[in-house]
Amino acid sequence: MSSLTRYDPFTRNFDDFFKGMFLRPVRFDLDTLPELQIKLDITENGDAYQVSAEMPGVKKEDIHVAVEGNLVRISAETKKETEEKKGDQVLRSERYYGRLERAFTVDTDVDESKVEAKYADGVLKLKLPKKAHAATRRIAVS
Repeated sequence: MSSLTRYDPFTRNFDDFFKGMFLRPVRFDLDTLPELQIKLDITENGDAYQVSAEMPGVKKEDIHVAVEGNLVRISAETKKETEEKKGDQVLRSERYYGRLERAFTVDTDVDESKVEAKYADGVLKLKLPKKAHAATRRIAVS
């Protein structure tokens, strides 16, 4: 008479179960991946805010800047494609598509009609002039 054994996957040794699952070497080539966040420096002088936004690898025509009151929004579409070949054989092909976005507020409303934007060497520079406020007028109480 043969004995029957019951198979119970939960009584197996977990080390054997996971063995080999996580042992594959993974290589991340950080030079081929674009930055995933817009890094900002914001300074203020008497009449304007100066913004430097690091956006390496982004094309000028893919950058969008919107100003509404004291809210500033910077966004960009990013694409990066790399292909490594040896002769006619493709050894590696990678693609990255994404959207970068950063929004922030400043203390004073911005004069949208006078905003200046320049992009060079992966850095977007914005000049955000402050909106002139009406002078405070004292009212005589009678």
